[in-house]
Amino acid sequence: MLPLSVLDLCPIVEGGDAAQSFRHTVDLARHCERWGFNRYWLAEHHGMPGIASAATAVLIGHVAGATSRIRVGAGGVMLPNHSPLVIAEQFGTLETLYPGRIELGLGRAPGSDPATARALRQERGPEAADRFPQDVAELLAYFGPPRPGQKVRAIPGEGLRVPVWVLGSSLFGAQLAAHLGLPYAFASHFAPAMLDAAVDLYRREFRPSVHLQRPHLMLGFNVFAADSDAQGQLLASSAQQAFASLYAGRPGKLPPPVEGFMDRLPMAERVFVERSLVCSAIGSPQTVRRALEAFIERTGADELMITSQIHDHAARLRSYEIVAGLGQGAAPGVNA
Repeated sequence: MLPLSVLDLCPIVEGGDAAQSFRHTVDLARHCERWGFNRYWLAEHHGMPGIASAATAVLIGHVAGATSRIRVGAGGVMLPNHSPLVIAEQFGTLETLYPGRIELGLGRAPGSDPATARALRQERGPEAADRFPQDVAELLAYFGPPRPGQKVRAIPGEGLRVPVWVLGSSLFGAQLAAHLGLPYAFASHFAPAMLDAAVDLYRREFRPSVHLQRPHLMLGFNVFAADSDAQGQLLASSAQQAFASLYAGRPGKLPPPVEGFMDRLPMAERVFVERSLVCSAIGSPQTVRRALEAFIERTGADELMITSQIHDHAARLRSYEIVAGLGQGAAPGVNA
């Protein structure tokens, strides 16, 4: 099995609040560190009732302070929402506090609805996303050594070489990562439509750089693992409900699981949910292993980033425990 990492969307569940979400995030991170996961990323979203990771850098610092070895990063920071200098200072501070453990994934989507995006980008304007390549280059420069005559510097940040990734769900991010010689993470866990084309483009056009000598591709993948296929299918219904609500324009907190949810959906909503979550493994350890192996064989990924939007915290822990056991070659169903 490839190196496995974690994407925590910091879910706020029905019946819970953000404070509970943060407690669960720390608990999950500590377990995942012990189970041998490679990295632990948190994603920037705004105005989403079911996601608590809006202040991504703050939460990364909280998780890094609660763990000791696992790499902690952003998957990602939506750079058009911010000044590159501010992000360089934030992640330079984090790297200074937790040396060798901080990573920065960069995306160009707003991570929000249009009205919230406008509120976030008041100083930068709606064209901020068009400047994404220039902003990434500027941010990389802040992490490099000082240049003669340089007037604007990131302190802390300068010379720290914080690992930077490009995130994407289209050919744009794949091409940018390839041309800059950066690692690339594709959001196949919720937007898989262009996966194969993006993977091919990234590998074909990759240029070695001071950051990376050969392409490194990490793919998002949903896992809803349990002790039986039926239990896994039930757990997955929470994420399915969340995607159906997103389709209807009514995002909310992560709901509890419902038996037979997909069978009740109108056809258009069902197609949307199925297409969005096609890169998923749902079921028993044996079923999950087969799905993971098939996905790796198809894509040739260098690493997988596992996300599990599961309502019950204990069941979410168990899902990651099962995945960790598979990654370490443990027999299915055996506690890692």
